[in-house]
Amino acid sequence: MIKKAPFIFLVLLAAFSKGFSQEIETLRQEISSIINNKNAIVGVAINGMDAKDTLSIHGQRHFPMQSVFKFPIALTILSEIDKGNLSLNQKIEIKKNELLPGLWSPIRNKYPEGGMLTVSEIIGYTVALSDNVGCDVLLKLLGEPQTVENYFSSLGFKNLAVRINEETMQNNWELQFQNWITPAEANNILLTFYINENGLLSGENHHYIWKIMKDTKTGKNRLRGQLPKETVVAHKTGWSGKHKETGITAAVNNIGIIFLPNGEYFAISVFVTESTEDFETNEKIISDISKAAWDYFTKGSVEQNEGS
Repeated sequence: MIKKAPFIFLVLLAAFSKGFSQEIETLRQEISSIINNKNAIVGVAINGMDAKDTLSIHGQRHFPMQSVFKFPIALTILSEIDKGNLSLNQKIEIKKNELLPGLWSPIRNKYPEGGMLTVSEIIGYTVALSDNVGCDVLLKLLGEPQTVENYFSSLGFKNLAVRINEETMQNNWELQFQNWITPAEANNILLTFYINENGLLSGENHHYIWKIMKDTKTGKNRLRGQLPKETVVAHKTGWSGKHKETGITAAVNNIGIIFLPNGEYFAISVFVTESTEDFETNEKIISDISKAAWDYFTKGSVEQNEGS
């Protein structure tokens, strides 16, 4: 009997592992059923706190970021603040001629003649409200857009590119594809800077940026669209609009960390590109995937609580 114990253990371990594999595979199949009948290419990355809770679909494909790139821009600015090169309370003048009429800008709406804003205020507008003028002001502080890419490359993140600012991106449809990321890398960045194991952000700046991400107002019908109202979602959105001639949408995106009732969380990045679907359908693709992931993770926590 003693000699057979290791074999029995291996059989049980294999069955246990197979069960986990089947569970995540069930989620993958559900997500596939959501996207298979859509006229769009959808990239998905999901990472739970347990390594078994990981999946990706087109996880290594390059997707245009659009305004999702405002999150890495903010992180790069915060790294400069932690180095002492900038400060959150530093006043920056935004001139009237920078308030370009073709760009989405709550800053312009509030300060139509321009004004003096702190770096902290500009980051808040840029991330939580996706302000394009604020975004380009931050990029000017960094010198050039590629400073963001270089910063992340220095940390080992190789699967993203930041080459142009919002003004350039919004004025030329084809150029938006120069700012890209993979869904897997988006999750890597989210988790690395949330967990902050290597102290990439000071405690103050970590609290600051994640509060802004949790307060993000855009994309109410995307990641958080079908989740319980009280759910905390720290996220960033992006959207390209629709090409006037082809009717193709290049980007409807949402990346973020979703916090579960049991105190755990998961990272999720969903990118929709080359879509001929309408805007509401593109957003629903994201909310359906988010809801499927939510059900997967909350089902696990309920079963664990019932068995304890």
